[in-house]
Amino acid sequence: MKIRSDRRHAFSVPPDELWEAMAQVDAYRVWWPWLRGFDAAALATGAVWSAVVQPPLPYRLRFDLRLDDVMAPRHVSAEVTGDIAGSARLEITPTFDGSELHLVSELAPTNAVLRTIAQLALPMVRFGHEWVLDTGLRQFRDRALP
Repeated sequence: MKIRSDRRHAFSVPPDELWEAMAQVDAYRVWWPWLRGFDAAALATGAVWSAVVQPPLPYRLRFDLRLDDVMAPRHVSAEVTGDIAGSARLEITPTFDGSELHLVSELAPTNAVLRTIAQLALPMVRFGHEWVLDTGLRQFRDRALP
């Protein structure tokens, strides 16, 4: 069972400024208090980020992101492994009044408990996934791009 996301978000800053904010990996835990663990050195090709995410549900997700292709200020492609697995891609394009960020991901639970939860309570799993994306975006706007 895979959960696919395809979202577009407008920002009122140019791509370089949006990228500069995204590259502040040392600030991620300040922006996102639900990110219970995070280890990353840089937004760069070959980097591996380790994360522990606590959505408002009775479980935590532990996973690694391997950044396979990073081209500032245009895109990031990553493979995800751990409690969830799959791929994710961010693309940034200039717009008339700033930037558009396009996120596409396809993730599936790999942990037996999470797979069972996903099979029995898919709406709850989707809620947790959407909550992380929506809350993360709102907090990024409020905290990284004041």
